[in-house]
Amino acid sequence: MISRFAQWTVDVHDVRRQAEFWSAALGYEIDYGDDGDAHLWPPNGGLSVWLQPTDAPKDRKNRNHPDLVAADGDVAREVDRLVALGATRADVGQTGDEGFTVLADPEGNEFCVLHRRLPPAAADR
Repeated sequence: MISRFAQWTVDVHDVRRQAEFWSAALGYEIDYGDDGDAHLWPPNGGLSVWLQPTDAPKDRKNRNHPDLVAADGDVAREVDRLVALGATRADVGQTGDEGFTVLADPEGNEFCVLHRRLPPAAADR
């Protein structure tokens, strides 16, 4: 028996703003909960995103983060699109030779846009 990823859970201050950002970034539908949370559902199944409210501050680099790929392969255009949605470029000590661009969502949670697509077998897992 093995486990599989079901969802990515993020503690956030502004659930509505974060839901709008991640929904637009990923093309997911927003389902706001009765207790102030939001669940984002992918259109064709797969990993969902749950945004849960918190008052705790984010004061350092995330210890884990999602890696995104540009669906059409145009990394520069995808980075520009995400920045236009509210992401910012983030410096977590990268040298410039990495195969990814580091961004942060509107609340400073880091994520990467990979400069290459994952092999089909890895993307389907």
